[in-house]
Amino acid sequence: MDRKRIMIRITILGSGFGALTTVRQLRKRGVDADITIISPTNELLYYPSLIWVPAGLRHGDDLKVSLSNFFRQHKVIWHKGAVQRVVEGGRLVETDTGDVSNDILIVASGGRYIRKLPGIENAVIPCEGVLAAEIIRDRLAQMQGGTIAIGFATNPNELGAVRGGPMFEFLFGLDTLLRRQGRRHKFKLVFFNPSTEPGQRLGPKAVSGLLKQMTSRQIETRLGHKMVRIEPGKVVTEGGEIPADLVLFMPGLTGPAWLEGSELSLSAGGFIQADAACRAEGVSQVYVVGDAGSYPGPDWMAKQAHQADLQAEAVAHTIKDALQGQHTAHDFKSELICIVDTLDAGILVFRDTRRNFALPRLGLFHWMKVQFEAQYLKAYR
Repeated sequence: MDRKRIMIRITILGSGFGALTTVRQLRKRGVDADITIISPTNELLYYPSLIWVPAGLRHGDDLKVSLSNFFRQHKVIWHKGAVQRVVEGGRLVETDTGDVSNDILIVASGGRYIRKLPGIENAVIPCEGVLAAEIIRDRLAQMQGGTIAIGFATNPNELGAVRGGPMFEFLFGLDTLLRRQGRRHKFKLVFFNPSTEPGQRLGPKAVSGLLKQMTSRQIETRLGHKMVRIEPGKVVTEGGEIPADLVLFMPGLTGPAWLEGSELSLSAGGFIQADAACRAEGVSQVYVVGDAGSYPGPDWMAKQAHQADLQAEAVAHTIKDALQGQHTAHDFKSELICIVDTLDAGILVFRDTRRNFALPRLGLFHWMKVQFEAQYLKAYR
């Protein structure tokens, strides 16, 4: 590339799955621009494996990967800081440690959980991080019996902003763990959800299979009732109360807090409004990848790492072409791949615009999930 292209400044917000895949895809395609990543830490947390922490199959340090080597190998400048605002049409990012200018901005900072439900502090949000998963592990070890209530909700203004898959995994994983320990008969497991058919984005066969799994495992279900609040010792819904000694709850998602003071168009659910090529609406050379964005597509499109990776690939392709004078927008592919792990087996779910299937619970799928973790993290270790 010529000198002008070498001096192009690309700034990426975040250091999670979407951000790192964007870096890899840009370098893979020969983009030799200056790349700066803005994030509070230069560490990747592998969130999908938090489900194994309560059973002791993983510890916190197993899931944390320093990005120092990755940044050095891919010639990434790391700006340690938290984003405060994006202004000047996306060309300036204000952080708590100084401002960063750019020619191209990619927002991959993820979303945040909606904490408006009264009493949400009485529940553990399992996917918040290692500490939350360790709290579940320690609380479970201390309990001699009782009721564990597990559920999730969505963003009422953007129904696709939900992360239900991990909650099914925590539910089935705890059931398997308690059976291994010979303590399952001392516990009551209750799954709750405002929908009568939770997990609809996985497809009807998957929903049917998940509910059958609950029945076969003697897991009680409370479905179809909006949540009202969570109190110490119980979950209150419009359909009644669920007594509980431990509550695991995943609220819906919205965009990062700094969006509220920024010059970017937002969707009804509080995300950056983007088109099918991940371009932010109303601004130039601003892209969004992963959970921070709201995109056109099928109603089953999930907020998951795999979808973020596909969006990152499309963005890198578009930027590469633009830097070479070919102004072609590349749309991302909508695809859902999920293994609902049960600690010793898994249910494989696949969905795209043409196909949707769910393969029955097999030990092979648990092994596949373990192997995928190792292969994915290999790129960053």
